[in-house]
Amino acid sequence: MTAGIGLKRLQHLVLWVSDVDRSVRFYEDVLGFEVKRRYPNAAFLKIPGSADDHNLGLFEQPGIPRPDEHTARMYHSAWEVGEITDLVRARLRLAEAGALVGSSDHGVSLSLYAKDPDGLEFEIFWTVPGGTSVGTRALDLEAEVARWTTQGV
Repeated sequence: MTAGIGLKRLQHLVLWVSDVDRSVRFYEDVLGFEVKRRYPNAAFLKIPGSADDHNLGLFEQPGIPRPDEHTARMYHSAWEVGEITDLVRARLRLAEAGALVGSSDHGVSLSLYAKDPDGLEFEIFWTVPGGTSVGTRALDLEAEVARWTTQGV
């Protein structure tokens, strides 16, 4: 076994998108990102309150095809929310945008899965305090909210 190289976290993600304006609108309106810098064919966005320069870079490449599920590629990125009620708000916004494609309870996290306008998948998750891995099972978000809000989390 080899030692790690000291990685701490993912600081930012950069994506090729077919229409940067459309993608900026999606990441701002649905997920709440803020535009840090904007260029004709690129944008750098950040999570509100983040000390990072940017958390998401979008570069326009017109004419790129939608992701092919049969080709090796990144499966999804994951963004963590601070409160379980944030996950409820995320589910509503993603559903309203027609972007929500699934949800799961992993024991250690409660997750929503969605696709952006280019079909790139991402996960929005809440870390379960003291959770243990249970594999993947159906998410009953209402029951989890009731459970965790009565415990003062």
